[in-house]
Amino acid sequence: MESENNRVVFITGPTACGKTRRAVGVARALSGEIVSADSRQVYRGMDIGTGKDLGEYGDVAAHMIDICPAGYKYNLYEFLRDANAAMADISSRGHVTVVCGGTGLYVESLLKGLRLPEVPENKELRKSLEGKSLGELTDMLRGMKTLHNVTDVDTCQRAIRAIEIQSYYAAHPDEAEQAEPHPLERALVVGVDIDRESRRRRISERLRARLDEGMIDEVRSLIDGGVKPEDLIYYGLEYKFVTLYLTGAMSLEQMVVSLETAIHQFAKRQMTWFRGMERRGFKIEWLPYDMPDDEFTAAVVEMYSRI
Repeated sequence: MESENNRVVFITGPTACGKTRRAVGVARALSGEIVSADSRQVYRGMDIGTGKDLGEYGDVAAHMIDICPAGYKYNLYEFLRDANAAMADISSRGHVTVVCGGTGLYVESLLKGLRLPEVPENKELRKSLEGKSLGELTDMLRGMKTLHNVTDVDTCQRAIRAIEIQSYYAAHPDEAEQAEPHPLERALVVGVDIDRESRRRRISERLRARLDEGMIDEVRSLIDGGVKPEDLIYYGLEYKFVTLYLTGAMSLEQMVVSLETAIHQFAKRQMTWFRGMERRGFKIEWLPYDMPDDEFTAAVVEMYSRI
């Protein structure tokens, strides 16, 4: 990466730490544009549950948001293709890319410069895997690769897709070999550091705010608009539990309690991923979540000047 505009800033951290506001401030200070690295903000109509916070962007351009219909199953291959295209476009116009998001797999894959061959659907394989339990599918996948990404085995659908991808790589070794990574050489990764108790408090407060904002109605409108309940459940967290409530699988109180617990667990898994990134050699500059906005932005701009 040779151009000064090819320096990339990443603002990441666990859910509810305030990444979007921080990224917008940094982008504004650097004449930058934001590329979202959130696995669910790509879907249209899924606004409250994914925390798009579109009002925070103001005059700062944002990419990778609202690019797919709800119900679609966007994957890592598509993310890398689209995010890299957005980054190249931003750089070509003399602006700085600020990647914002807490999906660790997306963040790490961009930093690695990972390249993936497009893997088509294998209907015969999918049919042969129908009826297998999540445990059986997980064991199969574990025999094919090291399971770094727990989201591969969140559901049977995801596990089957992961097996499909690994099977394709095994059958097309030449394509797999061509997917050599090209790590970003000039990247600054800033993590928004938040202590466990503050994170838990903010998660609980945010969940209640989202419920008050109409999150249940948002999910109901998606179902009424033709999105299958099982597709919403696939997305996990807010969409999974609210759908289970709307389809009568659990009461309102059960939904709220179960969802709150699931979000706390999700945030813990995010932090586990980020610590794993550090062990794998990625430097993350952690700044406090309650640092004043102007000081946070100034600190990032100063670090950016040194990469």
